[in-house]
Amino acid sequence: MTTEPRAAPVVPYGRLVPVTVHFDDLDALGLLHNARYPVMVERAWSTLWQERGFRFEGDWEAAGDFCNAVRELRISYEAPVTKPGGYAVHLWLERLGNTGLTYGFRFCSADGSVTYAHGSRVLVRLNAATLRPTSWSEPFRAAGWELLRSAD
Repeated sequence: MTTEPRAAPVVPYGRLVPVTVHFDDLDALGLLHNARYPVMVERAWSTLWQERGFRFEGDWEAAGDFCNAVRELRISYEAPVTKPGGYAVHLWLERLGNTGLTYGFRFCSADGSVTYAHGSRVLVRLNAATLRPTSWSEPFRAAGWELLRSAD
């Protein structure tokens, strides 16, 4: 039996990235542990940026735009995830500044129709030698513009 590859669900902005919840991601009550949501979001962002040629390979000086720090993380939990399996993280940029950015996210069903949690995170790009804010690279900014959510 062969199956046709399925097209990725379409979202009106940003990108829907598949993620997998494993049994050991669940807490003693059988719910996705609250601390696992940000981990899943981080993994989804890493996947998205790697697809665009940005990655961290162990050298902070060479990491470029991956040398950044979290300034703020906000998350709201809407509905419990009660079983392992395939889900998705909907990702987008709310703001892309000179040295910082704000991204939005939704942890959702694989097709994007059910939201389990949503939030935002602020990142600041750092100079690896001084750990002071520095500008995003032009290639990073160009890739980021594609993910910006319109103001309407």
